[in-house]
Amino acid sequence: MKQQTLQNSFSLTGKGLHTGMDITITFLPAPENHGYKIQRIDLPEQPVIEAVADQVSETQRGTVVGKNEVVVSTIEHAMAALYGAGIDNCLIQVNAPEFPILDGSAKYYTDAIEKAGIVEQEAERDYYIIKDKIEVKDENTGSSILVLPDDHFSVNVLINFDSPVLNNQYACLEDLEQFKDEISASRTFVFVREIEPLVKHNLIKGGDLDNAIVIYDQKTSQEELDRLADLMNVPHKHVDELGYINNKPLVFDNEPARHKLLDILGDIALIGKPIKGRIIATRPGHKINNQLARSIRKEMKRQEIQAPSYDPNKEPIMDVNRIKQLLPHRYPMLLVDKIIEIGKNHIVGIKNFTSNEPFFQGHFPQEPVTPGVLLIEAMAQTGGLLVLNTVEDPEKYSTYFLKIDNVKFRQKVVPGDTVIFHISFMTELRRGCAYMKGYAFVGNKITTEAEFMAQIIKNK
Repeated sequence: MKQQTLQNSFSLTGKGLHTGMDITITFLPAPENHGYKIQRIDLPEQPVIEAVADQVSETQRGTVVGKNEVVVSTIEHAMAALYGAGIDNCLIQVNAPEFPILDGSAKYYTDAIEKAGIVEQEAERDYYIIKDKIEVKDENTGSSILVLPDDHFSVNVLINFDSPVLNNQYACLEDLEQFKDEISASRTFVFVREIEPLVKHNLIKGGDLDNAIVIYDQKTSQEELDRLADLMNVPHKHVDELGYINNKPLVFDNEPARHKLLDILGDIALIGKPIKGRIIATRPGHKINNQLARSIRKEMKRQEIQAPSYDPNKEPIMDVNRIKQLLPHRYPMLLVDKIIEIGKNHIVGIKNFTSNEPFFQGHFPQEPVTPGVLLIEAMAQTGGLLVLNTVEDPEKYSTYFLKIDNVKFRQKVVPGDTVIFHISFMTELRRGCAYMKGYAFVGNKITTEAEFMAQIIKNK
């Protein structure tokens, strides 16, 4: 999969939910590996904030990102629309401290993205693959999110409120392609009993019955309802029964649960990479969503690159016989057993180290350890196959090791280990020379890493 950005820019206008300001927001195409960034064009220096979980400063009634004294709030619906559309790179310009609320959903953003178009970029999309169970909990609220390994992305949401109107609801998204039709139009919601505290905290100045579902679940007098309407500067509404107070009927019977799912997408978009895994959320909210996103980003920082997935049952792209046709190495110096993945800029190879390797007899007999230099050699051979993949008639070429830099040995490799090598170009191939970065993994742990240079020569 390749990264994607907008084909054309677009703008939307509307009022801010909390400030009540008239706001214009513009979405622009962005280069590869740019990610999501937000620019406050209403401020003198037009500062840019990276839209990532580490920059989230508030989650009380929406997701707020900030840098120094500059903040932007209520970004989650736009982020969900970008994530749901498969947009990896986008610059968002806004002339206010929050995004417009529009109708309280992501629908207007999603429709505008579809109209603007999506273009594929050259760089490959980098997924964060869930390999082990992740669980975050909030004992005070009873909220929890469980993320399980899966070969694609999906979300299940369960919500529960102490309310006769909105008690238990469930929503799911099995594929991001369903986001536009199944999730994007789901609006935010608020209980009548929450309105006065929000107003007293100087919030929801732009809230009305057109941009939120209002839930009336505790009987009160018409006089009290009128007073709350006056607080919000909205027309009086006569309500005889408990239920939903809206100018527009519910889009879905479980619209609140679907909106909570929408919020999850908007908050995990701040991980900075699309993920592959199944999310199961119980009573989610922006706070716990951000805790999940931060924990994943922490793991991403701890280990620069994830171990590639290896399925021994899957047929390799190159077996050892094909490798022998391309590389001159033979036993005991052929150190790549098979290639399981190859792209324009990267390759993944496998080497199974057994107790029968000749070097274990002397390195070391009582505590056999694979010599580090051979791990680097195995990387170089794997990288050589990547370089050969760039030319026609690769059998007529040879690759030669020229330089090694920044070598690190983090963990020893012993008999019985299956080592996965991930090699990628650091720069474009120039004058037959390739600069590459290599990693060796055992399981999910990096054992060795190095940068090296190789040269390709037509000599046959």
